[in-house]
Amino acid sequence: MKDGFVKVAAVTPDIRVADVAYNTQNICKMIDETVAKGAKVIVFPELCVTGYTCSDLFTQDILLKESKEALFKIAEYTKEKDAIIFIGVPLAIDGELYNVAAALNHGKILGLTTKTFLPNYGEFYEMRQFRPGPDKARWITLDGKQIPFGPQLLFVADQMEELVISAEICEDVWSPVPPSTLAAREGATVIVNCSASDETIGKASYRESLIEGQSARLICGYIYANAGEGESTTDLVFGGHNIIAENGTTLVSSERFRNEVIYTELDVKRLLSERRKNTTFQTEKERMLIRIPFSIHVEETELTRKFASRPFVPSVMAERNLRCEEILTIQAMGLKKRLAHAHAKSAVVGISGGLDSTLALLVSAKAFDALGMDRSGITAVTMPCFGTTDRTYQNACKMSLKLGATLREIPVGAAVEQHFKDIGHDPEDHSVTYENSQARERTQVLMDVANQTGGIVIGTGDMSELALGWATYNGDHMSMYGVNASVPKTLVRHLVHYYADTCKDQELKDVLYDVLDTPVSPELLPPKDGEIAQKTEDLVGPYELHDFFLYYLLRFSYEPGKIYRIARYAFDGEYDDATIYKWLYTFCRRFFIQQFKRSCLPDGPKVGTVALSPRGDWRMPSDACAEVWLRDLEKAKPVGM
Repeated sequence: MKDGFVKVAAVTPDIRVADVAYNTQNICKMIDETVAKGAKVIVFPELCVTGYTCSDLFTQDILLKESKEALFKIAEYTKEKDAIIFIGVPLAIDGELYNVAAALNHGKILGLTTKTFLPNYGEFYEMRQFRPGPDKARWITLDGKQIPFGPQLLFVADQMEELVISAEICEDVWSPVPPSTLAAREGATVIVNCSASDETIGKASYRESLIEGQSARLICGYIYANAGEGESTTDLVFGGHNIIAENGTTLVSSERFRNEVIYTELDVKRLLSERRKNTTFQTEKERMLIRIPFSIHVEETELTRKFASRPFVPSVMAERNLRCEEILTIQAMGLKKRLAHAHAKSAVVGISGGLDSTLALLVSAKAFDALGMDRSGITAVTMPCFGTTDRTYQNACKMSLKLGATLREIPVGAAVEQHFKDIGHDPEDHSVTYENSQARERTQVLMDVANQTGGIVIGTGDMSELALGWATYNGDHMSMYGVNASVPKTLVRHLVHYYADTCKDQELKDVLYDVLDTPVSPELLPPKDGEIAQKTEDLVGPYELHDFFLYYLLRFSYEPGKIYRIARYAFDGEYDDATIYKWLYTFCRRFFIQQFKRSCLPDGPKVGTVALSPRGDWRMPSDACAEVWLRDLEKAKPVGM
C-alpha cells in the first residue's frame, strides 16, 4: 500500500447451485489464496454463497437459514485475514428478501450493501424473489450486532485515508444513475461490484466498456467480480468475466468461461490527484452516507501492473499510426489558422537536419497544403556554423528540396565571430557563451528573413527540451508559432518515422530515415573527425527517461520517490537503478530552475494530455524551489550512491 498502491482481487469461485456448504468451503479456500498473494480488497460474485440461479429456491427458509449461517461462518473465517472481503448473499430482513453484498473484515460483518436496481426483463426475473434495497441506509440488528444496511455504504481504511470503498451489485451499474455515482461524490475511490451477468453475443465487450466508462466518469478504481461456471445452465451460461479498471482503463480482465482470480494494484493516490485537478468532479458538500472504518495493515505492495516505459507512444502499431496522423493534423491545423490570421506569405523554418526541425518542416508542408498555398512559400533556412556536420547539412538541404520548400543557405560563422570580437569573447573558449551566441544569431537571421518574406518564424523546439530548459533563451527558445511545443521527444521520433513510412517519395524516405539515425545534437561545438561531437543525451540524459519522468510528474502529480519506484519496473533490463536515479535527480532540478524559459513561450498547439504552455496546462512561478521534491527523492537514493 506504499505510494497509494493497493493490491486487489476479483474472484470467481467454483460453486454448486444451492449447495451452501460446498460454496462456503470454496469461498474460504479462495480467501486463503488471495490473502496469501497480498490482496487487500477481495471481491466475490453476486449471491455466490448460494448461487445466483437458485430461482424459486430463494423462497425456501432452509436455504436462507443456511446462507445466513454461512455468512457468519465466512465472517469468522476472516478473523486472521488482513483484507476487506465482499461476498454476495441472500438475506431476509423484516420479512423481505434482499440481494446483498456483505463486507467482511477481521472477523466482523462491517456492512450489508443492498441491490438497488432489480432486473425484471428478458432472462431476468429477480423481483419474483427479491425486493429493492431501501432508498437510504439504516442500521439493523444481525446476530445481536448493529450493522449498517442499505445502498452506498462507505468503508474507510483506518491506516490509509485515501482508500474509501463502496459496493454495488450487478444491474446497479447498468442503470442510468448507478448508486456508485453518489458514493464517489462522497469520497469513494474504489467501487466493487458483486455481479452475475450472463453471456450473450457481444455482451462481453459492452460490459467492459460499461465498467471502463463508469470508472472514467467517477475517476475511481472499479473491481467487477462475475459469476461463472457452476451456475445453472437451464437457460443461461455465465462466463466468469472479471474486470478491474482504473479511471477509464481496464488494467486486467479474466479469460471468459473459466473460473479464475485476477489481481492488480489500484493507485488511489493517483485517482485523488486526478479528482483534484478535474473541476467537473464535484464532491457532495454535505455528507449523507454512512462511513464505516475498517483495518488493514499498510505494507509495501509488490507491483504487478504494467507501466509503459514510453507513455506518450502507443505500443500497438496500428494505434500508433492513428495517433501520429492525428497529431500531425492538429499541428498543421494550428499552423494553418495562424498563417491565415497573420496573412503570412511564407513560413520560415530553421532547418538543421535534426529531428525537431524536420518535424516542423513536415508540419509546415501539411499546413500549406491545407491552405492551398504553394510549398515554395516555405522558406527553409540552413545556417551552417562551427558544429555543423556534412551529414546533417546534406540531409537538411535534400529534405527541403524534396518537400518543395525554398531553400536558403545563410552561413552564420562570420557573424558569430564578429560578435565574439564585439563582446570580447575568446573563440577558443567553448563555454556556454560560445554555444548560445550561435543559437541567438540563427534566431536573429530567421526573424529578419521572416520580415523579408512577409512570413512568420516556425518554432522547432519540443516539449522535452522545454521541460529540461534545453534551449537557448531568446535563441531557439523563441519563434512566432511553436508547432512542436507539446510534442515530447520520444513522440517526435515516431511522427517523423510515420511520415517516412507513409510518403511515396523514396528519396525523401531515405533522407528521413537517415535523420532518424542521426544522434540528437544542437551541433554547437566543432565536429571531431567530421562526426558530431556534442550528443544531447550524453549531457542531460536519455529522453526516454525524461519523457517518462515528465509524464508522471505532470499527468498524475507523482512525487519523485514514486516516479523512481515505477521507473525501475518500467525500465527493468534497460537502465540500472543508479542511472535512473541520476537522471531523475537531474530532471527534477532542471525542471524547476528552467521554468523562466517556459513562462514566456510562444503560442503553439496542445496535442496531448500533458503540455507546458504557461497560458494553459502548466502555470508555475519561475522562482519556485525544488527542495521538497529533491528531499523526497533523496529518501529513495540507491545504496552506494
